[in-house]
Amino acid sequence: MKLTFHGAARMVTGSKHLLEVNDTEKILLDCGMFQGMGQDTLTLNGEWGFDPKEITHVVVSHAHIDHIGLLPKLVKDGYEGSIYCTPATASLARILLIDSAHIQEADVRYINKHRKQDNRQTVEPLYTEEDAMRVFSLFETIPYNERYILTDHVELMFTDCGHILGSAAVNLVINNNGKTTRLTFSGDVGRYRDMLLRSPQPFPLADYIIMESTYGDKQHEHMAAATDKLLAHIQETCIENKGKLIIPAFSLGRTQEILFMLNRLELEKRLPNLPYYLDSPLSVKITNAVKRYPGCFNNHVQDLLKQDDDVFLFKGLTHIESVDESIALNDTTDPCVIISASGMAEAGRVKHHIANNVANPSNKILLTGYCEPQSLGARLKAKPEQVRVFGKLFPVHAQIDEITSLSAHADYDDLCQWLSCQNPRDVKKLFLVHGEYDVQNRFKERLLKKGFFDVEIPDLHEVFGID
Repeated sequence: MKLTFHGAARMVTGSKHLLEVNDTEKILLDCGMFQGMGQDTLTLNGEWGFDPKEITHVVVSHAHIDHIGLLPKLVKDGYEGSIYCTPATASLARILLIDSAHIQEADVRYINKHRKQDNRQTVEPLYTEEDAMRVFSLFETIPYNERYILTDHVELMFTDCGHILGSAAVNLVINNNGKTTRLTFSGDVGRYRDMLLRSPQPFPLADYIIMESTYGDKQHEHMAAATDKLLAHIQETCIENKGKLIIPAFSLGRTQEILFMLNRLELEKRLPNLPYYLDSPLSVKITNAVKRYPGCFNNHVQDLLKQDDDVFLFKGLTHIESVDESIALNDTTDPCVIISASGMAEAGRVKHHIANNVANPSNKILLTGYCEPQSLGARLKAKPEQVRVFGKLFPVHAQIDEITSLSAHADYDDLCQWLSCQNPRDVKKLFLVHGEYDVQNRFKERLLKKGFFDVEIPDLHEVFGID
């Protein structure tokens, strides 16, 4: 058997790992899009490193675009098999892939407009909405903890890993040539004691583990402090400075956490009387989808739902739908809170809000999650004197701040707790993926000290034999 790493290898996005059981069974674990990689992004997303027509099965861990975003291109390029995931992941993927297709088409329209002006050859989108629609009939959903016969040689089971709604670790039992091999792919591991979701489950004993490592060298602040910190930023920016608080937030996961915190402040009668805008039609759709899976919430949220039937709604919240309504937010000078996608500030309406508000010292840009090093969010974190948005330089006079405790990714302690159900001496090899290379090397050293004797950090397209 062979295992090849075609994405999220010494980088954080583009999750794609190919397990070749034999000549006729080739299983792709995740099919994610590379994001925030600057000028390399388009090239990385255009090169598979394998032939999509030869893939026999696809298993996806969760619905984030860096884990599912190239499924439409995979189908467009010849994949015809099933796509296996949890029910919640399938529901969310339908929303996110249509939105991603719209972004591909819009970006290409913009690029081709300028290419035509320069008499250069036009380009095609990675995929269209029609390509995305072809994916949905291929979904096969499997609940957590149910064993499913994937092939003649492979059994699949999902275990909850607490990262986002529907997220799962992929557990495979492979019977090949009279020998049994157990492989687990973590997907993305969530936080223990998460604000909304259940904690990650223990997973079956594994010979080989493919594990994310985004925060393998860090410890997050406790989530309980996040609500008070958010309130402090609202008080300082909107009440004291009479400014706007702009919050870039991932549509899936982070937005729901922020809405939940604001709802909690209202229940505690601490929420400032201000306009709050959720300026992301995608975030509204996802929030409505999340509400359909209350069983994925932790016990605290389950109890809260008995007294509050919508934990993502509160006084003063307005959902912004149209582009005209979004533009109008930039014309108002009233203090307000604007929550908008994307979390890295790389796309979507939040880029316009940043461009229109970053020069005003009364305002604040509040970052709430991981940002790829070349993304607009990361450039803002460096607190530069100027920042380029839409090709134009803007002076940075607004305050730039962040809440670090909201990450949906496990920190070092969480990752080690997730691994604690394994005997390190029985794990033949542990592969670290989905992390920056220097972070991975530091995490590797810690894992070796904990008794894992063979820890690899695969490079892009690197191949490993497994028995």
